[in-house]
Amino acid sequence: MRVAFTAVPDSHLPPVDELLSTAVKALGGSERQGQITMVKAVQQAIDDEEHLAVQAGTGTGKSLAYLVPSIRHAMESDSPVVVSTATIALQRQLVDRDLPRLAESLVKELPHEPTFAILKGRRNYLCRYKATAGWPEEDEQDQLFDPREVSATGRMVQRIQDWAEETETGDRDELVPGVNEQAWRQFSVSAQECLGAQRCPSGAECFAELARARAGEADVVVTNHALLAIDAMGEIPVLPEHDVVVVDEAHELVDRVTSVVTSELSEASVSLAVRRVGRLIDQPTADQLMEAGEDLKALLAAAPAGRIDELPEVLGLTLALVRDSAQRCVTAMGPRGGDKDDPDKAGQRKAAFTALDEVHDTAVRMLEAYGHATEADRAEVVWLDEGNDRRPPVLRVAPLNVGGMLRDRLFGERTVVLTSATLALGGTFDGMARQWGLGDKGWQGIDVGSPFDHPRSGILYVAKHLPQPGRDGLPQAYLDEITELIEAAGGRTLGLFSSMRAAKAATEALRDRLDVPLLCQGDDSTMLLVKQFSEDEPTCLFGTLSLWQGVDVPGPSLRLVIIDRVPFPRPDDPLTSARQRHVAAKGGNGFMTVAATHAALLLAQGTGRLLRSQDDRGVIAVLDPRLATARYSGFLLGSLPPFWRTTDPEVPRAALRRLAG
Repeated sequence: MRVAFTAVPDSHLPPVDELLSTAVKALGGSERQGQITMVKAVQQAIDDEEHLAVQAGTGTGKSLAYLVPSIRHAMESDSPVVVSTATIALQRQLVDRDLPRLAESLVKELPHEPTFAILKGRRNYLCRYKATAGWPEEDEQDQLFDPREVSATGRMVQRIQDWAEETETGDRDELVPGVNEQAWRQFSVSAQECLGAQRCPSGAECFAELARARAGEADVVVTNHALLAIDAMGEIPVLPEHDVVVVDEAHELVDRVTSVVTSELSEASVSLAVRRVGRLIDQPTADQLMEAGEDLKALLAAAPAGRIDELPEVLGLTLALVRDSAQRCVTAMGPRGGDKDDPDKAGQRKAAFTALDEVHDTAVRMLEAYGHATEADRAEVVWLDEGNDRRPPVLRVAPLNVGGMLRDRLFGERTVVLTSATLALGGTFDGMARQWGLGDKGWQGIDVGSPFDHPRSGILYVAKHLPQPGRDGLPQAYLDEITELIEAAGGRTLGLFSSMRAAKAATEALRDRLDVPLLCQGDDSTMLLVKQFSEDEPTCLFGTLSLWQGVDVPGPSLRLVIIDRVPFPRPDDPLTSARQRHVAAKGGNGFMTVAATHAALLLAQGTGRLLRSQDDRGVIAVLDPRLATARYSGFLLGSLPPFWRTTDPEVPRAALRRLAG
């Protein structure tokens, strides 16, 4: 609901730089040149309806720089601006801190107080109908879980039931502590399973629909990359009608979109469809699908994991059997709109159709991934993820390129501003633009810099004298180097490793050699480990991927960031290796386009952990000599902030000893 204030005619809204100045003063900050440059560039992009990529270093204040013109445009156009993020942490920061404070600071300058809302996928909201009546959730295969886990899930179910009586939003993230997916699934539905507000007995009080309604009235709608992709790719819009999108953490966009459009098939997904069909069709037809699922299970259990470049005859026959059996079940179900007067039956049928469609369509998609004349014509890749004691093998299919989808469905319909601290790889935006599918679309890229004085605040040390990293764990020379660096720093170290195995191996090897506390990711929740690391100065924290991008520890607790190796994707990673080969087949440089770009992004994110405030000082130590010697090192170094560089081992040690004082 909008709160009315003294109206300012839309055509006479203050210029965006004046609004920014007002907001910065009200929030007790100081103007930064990069922020001013960015706010004007975003406003210009909106006015010109031209896409914009903005690299804005840590400390620029980029959230304010895109929120101010977004709010101004929402006021002028009377339509919301969508802000999409990759992480829950940034969503919460925007909704709980940045937007409320900004709205209050601009209230006297605008026609009404700016409003905002957060919108997530339907699965994130409790379904009132399913919680109170609805259709029963099928029994999961409890034999996969030990009795303690089943009991724990039961307690979670009870907590959800109690919470359902008092929640005002139904938002899963407000249920603290959280619950596992098995428990939550009994109280939520996907968009495909939902009966729709008109048919559902609880439609008038549906949490997901109420969230959509709030979003439709807001000036700024905060969402995530996954829902943005679903909205852009789907036939039915899930976001309010809008003409401007801001994509923050834009370096994550391609991976998040790829996850949304990746499908999987396994005996478990086929069994779920069989259970959901239940007594809705004749038993022989359901049995055919069950038998097809059992054939698939036996085949996947015997097959080697990895990318499947050519379709084996037996896999083709099995996929066709799954496809045809699922289609026969769909036909046996009858018209999709049946049972309108019986919501319980309608819910069961909708859930059954959803599971059957997913099995059928995924099998079709996997079969259609083959049969192309050349590698360059291939559009998708199929691979088998091996199972373990808790999870059976899963067959997956994903597109080799999502740029075309983004070009047609996201960039073709609206103005998009993409921003992150890491977008200009090798000194240019071209690599990211290709991934996004911008290509010949009208777009600009600008780097507004950083308020940090990188050459004076940080040293980038590359251990050129060390041997190249191998596949057999960390060499002894690496462990010696890490020990000496941490001793010089007096602890205060974030160790970023290319794999969890390497992080754990380093932790085990060094705990006896160091007299400072050493934490390893997995010892406790990552959030608690980071908190402990930040609060106790001598403590060190070792870990892998989420620490490369998710740690914000300003101050003396972090003086040294160690990176064990250039973070190239694994050579046997099915998707990235297939993408690399596909680029090469089309005449491009697959290694630079895929592997080096992946490594450059992660390196830029990892090195960005060091300087988080103006007073921060320290060293980034990359143990992999290839960053100084390989032919691609210039591209990687050109993707990093301009730290003072050295390959002399004594320089970082001396600097760390001075800082440790």
